[in-house]
Amino acid sequence: MFRLIWAASVHTRFLRRYMPTNRLLDAIRTRRGLKWGIPAMFLAVPYLFAASICTSLMADGGPGWLNLLVLLFIWNAMKFIVMGPITAVLLARTRLGKASSHGSPTLVH
Repeated sequence: MFRLIWAASVHTRFLRRYMPTNRLLDAIRTRRGLKWGIPAMFLAVPYLFAASICTSLMADGGPGWLNLLVLLFIWNAMKFIVMGPITAVLLARTRLGKASSHGSPTLVH
């Protein structure tokens, strides 16, 4: 079963270019994009709002396929919420690494 899931995920890798949230997260993970990690956390708000609207529609007798949209919206919101602290740590690590490499010169005897 694991082999089947692995093979399916490998063959669907080309879909990554059509998934805007994954493309945005890939851009944020670059060295230049790390500064946008914390502001990108705010993109979770519209996703959670959309999930709330879909659950309200389902409570009023809407179609059951809205459950899939709710899962998708919550998944995307969680990706952005988690990416904020991760990029903050990565940004701090790169800035500290840059500062230590340009720091005070060491004395050579």
